[in-house]
Amino acid sequence: MTVRAINPLVRRYGPKSDVVEAELESIWKEPAEELMVPSARHFSEDSLVKGRVVHVSKDQITVDIGAKTVGVINSREFESEADRPKAGDEVTVLIEELENDDGIIGLSKRKADRKMNWERVVQKHKEGDTVRGKVTKKIKGGLLIDIGVPAFLPASQVSIRRTRDINEFIGDDMECEIIKIDQARENIVVSARKLQERTRERLKDALLSEIEEGQIREGVVKNIADFGAFVDLGGIDGLLHITDMTWGRIQHPSEVVKINETVKVKVLKVDRERERIALGMKQLADSPWKGIADRYPVSSRHKGKVVNIMSYGAFVRLEEGIEGLVHVSEMSWTKRVNDPREVVQLGDDAEIIILGVNEEKQEISLGMKQLEDNPWDKVSERYQPGAKVKGVVRNLTTYGAFIEIEPGIDGLLHVSDMSWTRKVSHPNEMVKKGDEVECIVLAVDTDKHRIALGMKQLKADPWEAEIPERFGVDTEAEGVITKITNFGVFVELEPDLEGLLHISELAENESKPEDVVKVGQKIRVKVIKLDSKERKIGLTAISFGDPNEVAAS
Repeated sequence: MTVRAINPLVRRYGPKSDVVEAELESIWKEPAEELMVPSARHFSEDSLVKGRVVHVSKDQITVDIGAKTVGVINSREFESEADRPKAGDEVTVLIEELENDDGIIGLSKRKADRKMNWERVVQKHKEGDTVRGKVTKKIKGGLLIDIGVPAFLPASQVSIRRTRDINEFIGDDMECEIIKIDQARENIVVSARKLQERTRERLKDALLSEIEEGQIREGVVKNIADFGAFVDLGGIDGLLHITDMTWGRIQHPSEVVKINETVKVKVLKVDRERERIALGMKQLADSPWKGIADRYPVSSRHKGKVVNIMSYGAFVRLEEGIEGLVHVSEMSWTKRVNDPREVVQLGDDAEIIILGVNEEKQEISLGMKQLEDNPWDKVSERYQPGAKVKGVVRNLTTYGAFIEIEPGIDGLLHVSDMSWTRKVSHPNEMVKKGDEVECIVLAVDTDKHRIALGMKQLKADPWEAEIPERFGVDTEAEGVITKITNFGVFVELEPDLEGLLHISELAENESKPEDVVKVGQKIRVKVIKLDSKERKIGLTAISFGDPNEVAAS
């Protein structure tokens, strides 16, 4: 009885059954010249042999390879039941183990296929050859690509372009160059980049020889940056700058183009020496600024949308590619606009008036306040010089105070018009922000939007009669020293009225003023000079108060 004769028993009872083992034992006792079956020692591990499937079960596949014992393939080697061979099929297998503890030969169909594929590939290809395969999965350091056997494609050799995630190549068919074959380890390393570089170099030379400024070409968007997009023209990437994408306003190039999108562009500039090409998309159509003055004449009214807001104003889009600026000063006649957002918000619909158009500079000046009546046109009618007005102190400067006499209408109260007699150094000596004050209108300039106000003019000028009458020459008076200078001291004769006591009238010798008197010290003086026009009073000293009283105070 031969091994083949027990196949029905294997199918019926299984390869490890007592019946099969008894039959095999009887076979082994037969003379070798009758048996004509090689023993396991005639085979070697890791060798390929042909056999025939004699039994298929859920866990294993039994194969007769012509040895005195059967071989077994683990069913897990096959992804599905449909992939498994059937009884009677001839298969090529690899011997993994010669007669294990159960007397069975361990076989592998998967390793046999891999070994045959490897031999087939290395016989057909050598290093430097071009192969094509499908990327199957990502592994450490790169990708696996099936070229008949799994080949390693390092991440650095996947593409000439920088790639954030090489997972995007899984499932792609790729053409590569074999850069290393390791026979001992049965390992192949390939590169897609090398092929791409050579191909790109040929395409680049061809492109540079024929491309010219003004040409219309198609390309594929390969990369997007904040400043623009790089478009592959076939050998060279041209730069499509964000400013050349559209006549309108965009925040980022991704609003106009997408990665791997085919776009039509115009060649703006070619630098063959540096291998740089500038591209444009908006140049495919006429500039919307052409004939702008005819479409938007000065003083015409239009509607638009607020598309950008800066500290100095708001940009309003009148049509695609056409924007004008409404400066903060042109937003309101009466409201003090410190920030454009006080008047408009991004995305608002806005009605405007054209103030100016410059087609060469591509600028349009817009106004909003011009849609309303200018309150300054009637200011001169309501506020005649000499009229009394009341208002609130809105702001203080070193030279005066701004008084709001009605919403949007301010008048300037200069420091020189706050008091007839007091020398006002800063307006906060007389008024505070938020105070309600009464003033006299001194002058109105409607063209410059200015109103001059006075506070001292509410009273008669004391220098015209009152002061000359009360402080004529030879008049004696008591006062207090308020200020000491190198040329003399100032003496307060009464609130807001001072006279100058020159150093020559202070002491007979050449003493310094501060050696003679102190600020706050009382002094008795006599008027020796009165100049109403210059508003000055000259004094001479008669007697001095006790300086210790000043020090004690």
